[in-house]
Amino acid sequence: MKQRTAEVTRKTGETDISVTVNLDGNPADSDISTGVGFLNHMLVLLSRHGGMELRVSCHGDTDVDDHHSTEDIGIALGQAIAKALGDKKGIRRYASLALPMDEALVLCALDISGRGGLFYDVEFLTEKIGTFDTELVEEFMNSLAMNAGLTLHLRKLAGTNSHHIAEACFKGLARALREAVSEDERFHSSIPSTKGVL
Repeated sequence: MKQRTAEVTRKTGETDISVTVNLDGNPADSDISTGVGFLNHMLVLLSRHGGMELRVSCHGDTDVDDHHSTEDIGIALGQAIAKALGDKKGIRRYASLALPMDEALVLCALDISGRGGLFYDVEFLTEKIGTFDTELVEEFMNSLAMNAGLTLHLRKLAGTNSHHIAEACFKGLARALREAVSEDERFHSSIPSTKGVL
């Protein structure tokens, strides 16, 4: 099996980020330090349930708020995933599931289409989870989808606890990504598109 790894660095006046992705790596080897406690937790879930090794380091202007760090990590991680996928030969491309997290239920459907877009209908009943703004879940997902070239649908079907809803979003993304990037041995040398390119 080819190595599906990539590293991306991104430095702006607001953040200094390094991201390494190994789509077939060991989640136990992940090392995540974003400077945003709740985002650390979500990325650990993404790694574990996505079956990938993530190394994420971010030094950002969290004295302002968590917005820039969250958005820019989504950008860098999306770029790293796209880079690790390469020409996308042999991948399953599509995946969807409804992910339960206690009372919360979130539908995640994605297509590694090369056409980035987030279609998001997730309502939170609180503005914050601890110190983390719940609106930043959408910000992260949009940055990731646009830069990874994912058509990503997230829809809340049930849920009242904001922490559970956010977890269902990230775990749903993780499980769908794990399926969509997995390789189909029957089509190992084919790009999964009638156009011949993704």
